[in-house]
Amino acid sequence: MTQLNSPQREAVEALDGPVLVLAGAGTGKTRVLTTRLAHLLRRGHARPYQVLAVTFTNRAAREMRERVGGLVGGPAEAIWLGTFHALGARIVRRHAELVGLQSNFTILDADDQVRLLKQLLAAENIDDKRWPARVLMGVIQRWKDRALTPDKVSAADAGDLAGGRLIDLYRDYQDRLKTLNAADFGDLLLHNLTIFGENPEVLAEYQERFQYILVDEYQDTNVAQYLWLRLLAQKHQNIACVGDDDQSIYAWRGAEVGNILRFEEDFPGAKVVRLEQNYRSTGPILGAASGLITRNEGRLGKTLWTEADGGEKVRIRGVWDGEEEARTVSDRIESIQRNGRDGKPVALNEIAILVRAGFQTREFEERFLTLGLPYRVVGGPRFYERQELRDALAYLRVIQQPDDDLAFERIVNRPKRGIGNTTVQTLHVAARATGTSLYRAAAELVTTDELRPNTRSSLGNLIADFERWRALSGDGREGLAHSELAEMVLDESGYTEMLMNDKSPEAPGRLENLKELVVAMEEFENLTGFLEHVSLVMENTEAAGSDLVNIMTLHSAKGLEFDTVFLPGWEEGLFPHQRNMDENGLAGLEEERRLAYVGLTRAKREATILFAANRRVHGQWQSAIPSRFVDELPPEHVDVDSEPGVYAGNQDMGGFGRGRALGYGGGQSRAPKRDMEASLIHADPQGFGIGERVFHQKFGYGRITAIDANKLAIAFEKAGDKKVLDSFVVPADAA
Repeated sequence: MTQLNSPQREAVEALDGPVLVLAGAGTGKTRVLTTRLAHLLRRGHARPYQVLAVTFTNRAAREMRERVGGLVGGPAEAIWLGTFHALGARIVRRHAELVGLQSNFTILDADDQVRLLKQLLAAENIDDKRWPARVLMGVIQRWKDRALTPDKVSAADAGDLAGGRLIDLYRDYQDRLKTLNAADFGDLLLHNLTIFGENPEVLAEYQERFQYILVDEYQDTNVAQYLWLRLLAQKHQNIACVGDDDQSIYAWRGAEVGNILRFEEDFPGAKVVRLEQNYRSTGPILGAASGLITRNEGRLGKTLWTEADGGEKVRIRGVWDGEEEARTVSDRIESIQRNGRDGKPVALNEIAILVRAGFQTREFEERFLTLGLPYRVVGGPRFYERQELRDALAYLRVIQQPDDDLAFERIVNRPKRGIGNTTVQTLHVAARATGTSLYRAAAELVTTDELRPNTRSSLGNLIADFERWRALSGDGREGLAHSELAEMVLDESGYTEMLMNDKSPEAPGRLENLKELVVAMEEFENLTGFLEHVSLVMENTEAAGSDLVNIMTLHSAKGLEFDTVFLPGWEEGLFPHQRNMDENGLAGLEEERRLAYVGLTRAKREATILFAANRRVHGQWQSAIPSRFVDELPPEHVDVDSEPGVYAGNQDMGGFGRGRALGYGGGQSRAPKRDMEASLIHADPQGFGIGERVFHQKFGYGRITAIDANKLAIAFEKAGDKKVLDSFVVPADAA
């Protein structure tokens, strides 16, 4: 207790009645939670079995149990301490018969759930390609997160999913689970709510037992978790929730920030304690983060501060393009490696690059591999190790080398084209018999009658596609550019369509990764060179040891801290992400701002925000403008710099902000940057005239032949006739 500051101690000692602890980033919430639990036990306010302590991860539960055991001087096994799912399962097993199960029921994992739903789709003659089981299962799980049993789902919620039959499928799925004596993760709390709602005596038993309830990360609770906690806390009202409304970033997986915002309404007379003293970051970092988050309307309000003196301002760097962004970051990391900080070395483990979208990692990975700078991608595979990229690369490998059996077998039925395991086994038998590859065996079998007609047709079409793609490839000769070929293959194979029809949360990111793959290919002369490069990249492992630069998404970084943090890609449309704003409006924008706040507050000593004047979006160069979040950072806490001529705008932000981009398209080499301010008058297409000679970074010099709004038709001297955006060109004399 002597190690706690005043607000922390207040949160620990407020034992009677509901308590909401608003714990800002780095304010010691874990210490408060564990000390409060130990205080309850040491002071004799409750027996261990009378305490319910809920976390979101098994790791957090283990850490809390170990800490509490250390504080009370003995094991804390009797405490009901665990995740929502673990505690929910414990209660369901004790009362399984009340929901039609036996106590030894099985908990299905995600793959088993999808497999079961596929069986039901087949029984109902519902096309799994039109309505993929994995997508429908995602909808059902979201209903469960909202505590909706089949009889509570409205027709409006279901819409025309599965041809308007998803509610019936949900009901059949639940019945089938009972027949199998099984439950899925969503059921663990849903069954709890059913048991409590239909059996008041059971609810009363647990309400009497749990005299004190402690909840971690309350801002991340979904509806079912919220209702479960409210029911259990009704009798004693001794519920203490620790959370941070400013770090609620998981709406996409069911979290409801409103749960924490209305705590005082749910529990009248609740005591609210704000933990605002930060023990992690410097003053300028906290000042920048606090200034940014105050723009959100949906928050309870607090301001982080620190007793520590000094600290560097948050660096804001404007660069020319994504390649320059990666170079700027790597240069700074190498400088930190050489010089350390305050005379002390900084481990690579203490450095993190936090991106908004997965595709952003590619340029950093490429740069680090070139420099031999060891890194890890946290929370996911490296760029070229992602499933969709391995699939795309397999198609390209078969085009280059038809005898690559591993690549051919990987994609022969992806996307699904009716070529199952039996057919693949037949191909293996034929290949061994003739001493040839699977591809050549397939080319022979499609001309005979060994295979069923439908299978033979599908396989024959695939072989024909590969022959056509191979003829178009050229690979350095007079053929289709290898990047254009990749786009054609992904489209004509049906792979892009497969992902576009996939309604899972991961699908848009996978499409972005494929577009980034095409961008990466343009840096190489031919397909052979690119595939050789990928092979070398894939060989690079974490053999350098555990001291590695961390690359991860902002979502993955929550709860972590690093000495040095880089935040690239702060551009409108990328961050805040346009899709989140389009789908969720103001709520989506505020969640994006909370994500920016989380990113900044991961940094202990140094934070750098970067944005580029030019960014490849969906394979096309576009002029980009800085994120609105850049303008929202308090000027007194930031140090602003950019490459000459990249931006002009808000002078309060040191010469740029969300002003008009002066940059134009990039490529392997970058455009001249001198005297770029003079070209600002040409941001308006009226500044250009038909016949005027202009310069484009990718296509070179040419003359304007027509003007349509902000689009210019230009006859380029080497590239021929092209239509480009006006912002991608400058007058020839300015270049």
